Amino acid sequence: MRAAVQHETGQDKLEVLDDVEAVGFGPGKVRVRMRATGLCHSDLSAMSGVLPQPAPFVPGHEGAGEILDVGDGVTGLSQGDRVLMCWLPACGSCPSCTRGQTHLCLAGFMNAGTPNFRRPGGGPSAAPTDLFGFAGTGTFAEEVVVPANCAVPIPDDVPYEIAALIGCGVTTGLGAALNTAEVEAASSVAVIGCGGVGISVIQGARACGAAQIIAVDPVAARREAALRFGATEAVAPGELADARQRITAGEGFDYVFEVVGKSATARTAYETTRRGGTLCVVGAGALDDIFQVNMFELFFDEKRILPSLYGGGDVLRSYDRAIALWRAGRIDLEGLITHRVRLAEINEALDQMRSGTALRTCIEI
Repeated sequence: MRAAVQHETGQDKLEVLDDVEAVGFGPGKVRVRMRATGLCHSDLSAMSGVLPQPAPFVPGHEGAGEILDVGDGVTGLSQGDRVLMCWLPACGSCPSCTRGQTHLCLAGFMNAGTPNFRRPGGGPSAAPTDLFGFAGTGTFAEEVVVPANCAVPIPDDVPYEIAALIGCGVTTGLGAALNTAEVEAASSVAVIGCGGVGISVIQGARACGAAQIIAVDPVAARREAALRFGATEAVAPGELADARQRITAGEGFDYVFEVVGKSATARTAYETTRRGGTLCVVGAGALDDIFQVNMFELFFDEKRILPSLYGGGDVLRSYDRAIALWRAGRIDLEGLITHRVRLAEINEALDQMRSGTALRTCIEI
């Protein structure tokens, strides 16, 4: 089958190959035919080495498709079922799961350490090459083999491309506002970084009833998009200090979301948050990028610093909430897809994200 492969960490282009095999099918596993996948910034971070990911690997973790085969012992799933990929599946029995914090279950990370693709060797005596799937999935491929709890059934009225977005970016952004920060009605919100996840934060804040939602991004097209999705104002990073003074009389915003994944923007977000307000860190950053807050300001300002992994809370409930809001017309998911490409054109999608021209590019498989 075809799959897009990253041979070495640091390469900025993927190679689409047609000799890749999805491996590991057996008890407790399902084989899924991918139909649509989104390009998430985490894929770029894994390619560049910002996020730890062994290579060679198949990127992609935000996808949806249909089940081709079900292994022994799998219940609740059947051939032909329409599913989205959950890259952080829950075991259902650990302390995090029993507390309802399935996004903190570590069982899902075990999938990332096992190769789930393979290529044949280059000659009669050459050994085949094992390939990892990013975050244990690898959705930039025509088929994937994953543990059954990675495949979550979706209703028939949810298109594959919408389900793919719910599989990561939408759930991450909406959940940060609804689950982690619990944005209050009539509050003031600033969102720093307005790609697909940042726009989802904006939509979540709007669904919560925030009165003022300020979008902050260096790309003019993204600022314009943020206004369409519910931001009340959009500014460039250099205009944020003036906006804070003008809108909040210098006090700062009730909630500030950092959706970039850099310590510098996290620090800016902290300084933009009012005393007693909430800084919610959504962006995934590098291990060696240190965010610093001194002990006095931590004590004196009493600002809450809340990291948000995969939207916080129970992941399956977050999926259901996203679908319910979409059905009710409270959030716009179709509008997030600004570009569509085929798998063979995957590098165009990478360029679109790096340039900031795309909110979400849907790769149709």
